[in-house]
Amino acid sequence: MGHAIMLQGTGSSVGKSTIVAALCRIFSQEGYRVAPFKSQNMGTDTVRLRQNQEISGVQYRQALAAQVEPVVEMNPILLKPVSDLDSEVIVNGQSVGVMSAQEYIAYKPRLLAGIQDALDFLKANHDLVIIEGAGSPAEVNLRSHDVANMAVAELAEAPVFLVADIHWGGVFAYIHGTMKLLLPRERARVQGLIINKFSGDATRFAEGSDILTELTGVPVLGVIPLLKAFSFEENTDWDRLADHIRDQLDLEPFSKNLSLGGLS
Repeated sequence: MGHAIMLQGTGSSVGKSTIVAALCRIFSQEGYRVAPFKSQNMGTDTVRLRQNQEISGVQYRQALAAQVEPVVEMNPILLKPVSDLDSEVIVNGQSVGVMSAQEYIAYKPRLLAGIQDALDFLKANHDLVIIEGAGSPAEVNLRSHDVANMAVAELAEAPVFLVADIHWGGVFAYIHGTMKLLLPRERARVQGLIINKFSGDATRFAEGSDILTELTGVPVLGVIPLLKAFSFEENTDWDRLADHIRDQLDLEPFSKNLSLGGLS
């Protein structure tokens, strides 16, 4: 049975998808069979697999970065907005109908067993599953029906690495606030912080990293410069992305957690 790790974010669009893709390629380069996973994704960027199963284009591209065949288990729940209030709900690649937000919340409990089945399938067939969260784990009003963040980390028995976007400012409040809003058992899962989209010389944030570690008790594993002229949607140069992340991120905590040995 393979291992799992999870990247969660202080919010949407902090770069989780890109870092997951990079880690998929990095671990693949090291000779491991890797699978991406996101229990629930939302958007209209989708791909139909050979079995006519529909999944998010994000997990499809992450699988290409991992150099494995995309399968529906990598994205068992897909929400395709059809209006401001309603989404088409796709489960295991097939539509189960259009639902309002409240209807979907009522439907969610039925989905946890399928999420567990998908995780078990991927872990049984891969050395490592790299899980991407959705939005933020600190949306406390959503905790009771979470199927995307800490509930998934618990199902997967996965350590969590928290990604924050520094580009627009506020990174200290985002990280410190997120950690404070987590339950104690959730906070204990967070084993590293990743500062993403830094402009300029990343070494200038050394004091900031020390402050964040003092505030949260969690180490900063890397300050990743903004990768210019890179489009996740259009990119095919996964090796370039992997090199960019490998140069800036301390990978030892990932491999140490997973008993995979050190990564060069």
